[in-house]
Amino acid sequence: MGQPEQRAEGAGPFTTRLTWHRPGGETVVWESRLARRRGALAVRGPGGAVTTSPTADAQALARLRRLNALASGAFVIGGALFALGAAVAQFGSGDAVESASIYFAGGLFFNIGGYTSLLQVLNAPRQSQGGGPLRTADWRWWGYEPMHLDWLSTFVLFVGTLVFGINLLNSFLQGLTVQQANRLIWAPDVVGCVLFLISGHLAFVEICHRSRPCIRSRSLAWWIVAVNQLGSVLFMVSALAAFTRPTTGSLVNTDIANWGTLSGALCFSLGGVLQAFERP
Repeated sequence: MGQPEQRAEGAGPFTTRLTWHRPGGETVVWESRLARRRGALAVRGPGGAVTTSPTADAQALARLRRLNALASGAFVIGGALFALGAAVAQFGSGDAVESASIYFAGGLFFNIGGYTSLLQVLNAPRQSQGGGPLRTADWRWWGYEPMHLDWLSTFVLFVGTLVFGINLLNSFLQGLTVQQANRLIWAPDVVGCVLFLISGHLAFVEICHRSRPCIRSRSLAWWIVAVNQLGSVLFMVSALAAFTRPTTGSLVNTDIANWGTLSGALCFSLGGVLQAFERP
């Protein structure tokens, strides 16, 4: 029996999909996100029917379920707390410390979600030669894999949550000048938003297997990435509106800043809910 023909797809140096055409007419497809989130391969039989079934062992699938539940739950709670903080800032008593405390609690959950997303990549089942069953990777708390697009996307996301943490921690500082507020609070906010946008774009590349975004309305993974990317865009709009004008000492637009944060946070919560269903 001959060796299966292999075709690789992706963007630039990144491989996000491998297809093996076996001599018997069967086609096996490994996709980066499908394998790491569901431990599964897609198989098309000689008759054209496509099945997606887990091929990783029971231990790996249980690990994927636990990590997915933790990551999705963290983003749901973190997004909800951010939305609450924005609502308090917009409609509450105006106490900056109160809303800052809620934001900071939400940021901790975003940190957990970002790091757990990275753990999902590091401990995902790995593809085998010729499209065989996925192999269970040894557990790792950390790893450096910049040539893997899924690692790069989740690493940038995790760093973005840490940068947001700097912004949220500095927001407790009192008596700042306008220049200090923009440098210590606004600048980390914008950097965090940029990192979220980059991570979302890389996630689109992973799903679309090309550098340009695509539309796949029947794909749960696509909807998760799209909703989260919309949240990142809204966060960026909020951040830009939160710049403090040096001449007046007031924000560019307080309403846009609060509503952008609230609506963007709800997007991340919704993305977390959808992610809960992207499991083995």
